[in-house]
Formats: sequence, structure tokens, C-alpha cells
Amino acid sequence: MSDSEVESGSEISEKSVESLENGVGNGVSDVEENGADAESKESSLTWQDLGLNDVLCGACAELKWKSPSKIQREAIPLALQGKDVIGLAETGSGKTAAFALPILQSLMETPQSLFALVLTPTRELADQIGDQFKALGSGIGLKVAVIVGGMNMTAQSLQLAKRPHIIIATPGRLIDHLENTKGFDLDRIKYLVMDEADRILNMDFEVELDKILKEIPRERRTFLFSATMTSKVRKLQRACLRDPVKVEVSSKYQTVDKLQQKYVFVPAKFKDVYLVHVLNELAGNSFMIFCSTCNNTLRTALMLRELGLAAVPLHGQMSQNKRLAALNKFKAKSRSILIATDVASRGLDIPHVDVVLNFDIPTHSKDYIHRVGRTARAGRSGKAITFVTQYDVELYQRIEHLIGKQLEQYPCDKDEVMVLQERIGEAQRAAKVALKEIEDRKSGGKRKNADASDDDTEQFVGVRKRIKSSQGAKGGKFKKMKRK
Repeated sequence: MSDSEVESGSEISEKSVESLENGVGNGVSDVEENGADAESKESSLTWQDLGLNDVLCGACAELKWKSPSKIQREAIPLALQGKDVIGLAETGSGKTAAFALPILQSLMETPQSLFALVLTPTRELADQIGDQFKALGSGIGLKVAVIVGGMNMTAQSLQLAKRPHIIIATPGRLIDHLENTKGFDLDRIKYLVMDEADRILNMDFEVELDKILKEIPRERRTFLFSATMTSKVRKLQRACLRDPVKVEVSSKYQTVDKLQQKYVFVPAKFKDVYLVHVLNELAGNSFMIFCSTCNNTLRTALMLRELGLAAVPLHGQMSQNKRLAALNKFKAKSRSILIATDVASRGLDIPHVDVVLNFDIPTHSKDYIHRVGRTARAGRSGKAITFVTQYDVELYQRIEHLIGKQLEQYPCDKDEVMVLQERIGEAQRAAKVALKEIEDRKSGGKRKNADASDDDTEQFVGVRKRIKSSQGAKGGKFKKMKRK
């Protein structure tokens, strides 16, 4: 998009964005929750009170959504009035339904194909939003297409040829289809939604977003939703909002009240030892462990498996099918530990996550809010523990400053922790060997099998040894392997 387009009348002016941020005047409303009486009155509101029709109220009842959440109470009536909405609420507060329900009601009033486009930064989040749209639209014959990278382009082209009502896409793959799929365009789109909008408006997606905005009609409604919203004027201008209403039901960067947040100060050298100690201490819970790199994600998963813990990795270098398989195993509770990069930090709704461990501290403080938002969702309680090494102190202080609170220290007895050191040293060495085996397979040209090791097939050195060892004990086929 050219600078002249950015400055044109359909964009929101610099002055109005400033007022949007400050919550005053210039035609931009700012809706905020205040007063205990108002809150108790609003909490008794039903779906009908928000202006939704009987079909959608019935769909909400079928999904056992008893009453609207704060963000839904504020955003849905405004969206039904045809306003552009900027929605800011903490993670796990029901933002998806806050934009899905008004879109479906509008679609029922004026049915057409290619009615709405939802952009998300990650493939997993796109799948999740697709499932929610399908559930809400099951009674009206809704057609939904999820268009993400890592999946077969031809199959997706066939889906698009069927003219779905709703397209949920990651920006890169959507551009691929706009450029290569014959007969596919976005000329009729009436609604554009950016979920995790601050990430989409970031420089990562700058080129793709500019191309997409050129393909979409200017006469449309635009919704931006996120737990952390950008305040930079140029970024908000790029979304082409018209007189937006800011719906803010939490302070700017808030974590939910039922989340216990702690930190543990660890020497970098013994980080793995402290990790296993915390996993043992909190055994019986379901964990999400966040690492900063794909390599560290895989290495940590291999090490924990060597120790007999049911861990599954999820990172950006895995094929999409493997990513979904890993996620489904964790959702189905057949694995209790999901080790992931920030690809899993945004939007994923897995109700049974009890503990989030920040094994590698996030370099961007906002990512902390998204990571810990994977637990304590929809009114449940949860725990988040952040590992802070001697090199992470400044990053940790930034996080405390952002969320406006000091975290408690998680108690760890150093002597108890170091008892595990020798056993974990062995597991680290085994993981290193397995990791090298995977790398050799990739560089050796066996590309077809290379990706298999990133899957949760558990065909890793340590696991094979342990399986053989247990089979040997039962049937004598293998000699039992003893550790020195």
C-alpha cells in the first residue's frame, strides 16, 4: 500500500489513533468496565440481550456457553451495529466468539460466498478458529475453508473453488492462492478479522498484508483482536480502520487473576537439572514448556523421553501434519508434556494445561503474556514458572515492568535438585547422540525420512533402548540393558 493510500480518508488519522489510545474524543469510543454494580448487572446478560438471533443463541447453548464473557458483552453489540472494533482482552476470555457471532448473524441476513476473511499468524490457531466457526455455524450449513502453509495446495484450491462463506488463513499461503489459484479473488469480502492483530500488523507480515489489503474492498468492516495491542500509529493505520471503537476489558497488558506466576533463579549450567526437578515436584499435572529455538525444543524433548517422561515437541521446522499430530496427542492427554517454540504461544485453547514453564525466557516481553495465557483459561486456575539464569535478569525485569507486578520465587532446595545431576548428564548425552543422528539423516539426503524424527513416533535412540530393555525383561528377546 502506498503512503498516499495510508493517508487517504479511509484510514484512521494520526490524531484519532492518539485519542483511541488515550480513550478520548474524535469520534472514537472507548468502552471500559467499571463499577461493581455495573459488572454484576452485565454478568446476568444473556446471548439474546446482545442482539443475537435465536439460531445463534441455540448454537451457543449447544456449546454449553451459558452467558457471554466481558469481551463478548462489549464487542458483539457494537459489531452488530456495523462498527469497526479493536478488541483488547486477556487470553482465554472468548475473543473468537466475539467476532465470529456478529459475522455469522450478518451472513444470515445477507447470504453470499466469500463473506469474511480471518487472518491469523499461526497454522494451529487457524485450525482452532475454523473449528469454532464450524461449531457455531453447524445449524446454518456454513462452509469454512482453512488455508494454511504446509498443506496440499491443490486440495486447498478445490476447497476455495466450492466458494466457502468464511476463509481462515495465514497471510503467506493466502498470497500463494491469490497469485496462483485461477478464479480465486477477495473482491466480495465484507468482513476482515485480524486475530492476534499486533503480530499480523508487525513487520513479519508487512509485504503479505499490503498485498492482501489491495485485494479486499475498502467498503468492509474490520475487527482487530488481541491480548496485547500495538500502539504505533502507522501500524494501526495499515489496518484501514474507519471510526473504530476500542473495546478494552482489561488493563493494557494483563494476566488473569487465577494465574499463579513464579520464577526460579537457576545457574545456566544446570538448567536441565532444575527443569526435571520442577517436573518431578509437580508430577501429575499437564505441562507446556516454551523454548526459544526449534533445536532446543527437540533436544529437551529427547532428553525428557530418555528419562521416561511423555514429552512431545512442536516447532516450526516440523511438517504441518506432524505439528497437528503432536498437538492432538497432547490434547488427547496421551502425552502430558508439550515442548514448543512461540509457534504455540498465541491463541491455542487447550483447557487441561495446568502449568506453563518458560524454560527459555522470551526476548519480547509481550510474548510472556501470550505464553502464560495457555493456562488459567476461561476462569480456571493455573501456574506459570519462569526460569531465570544469570544472563536473563534484564529480560526478566522487563517482564515484571510490563505486567506491573513482582513475581514470587518458586522454592527449590539446591541439594535436592543436584541429586539428579548425574542421571540427567546421561540423558543429555543420549539426547545429543539422537539429535546428531537426526541431523546426519537430514544432511545424508534421506529427506523423506528426515522429518519423521521430529514427529512423536518416539523412534529415538533412548526410547528404543528403554523399550528393548523392558521387552527383554518380559520375553527374553533382548538382553536387559543396565546402566553403569
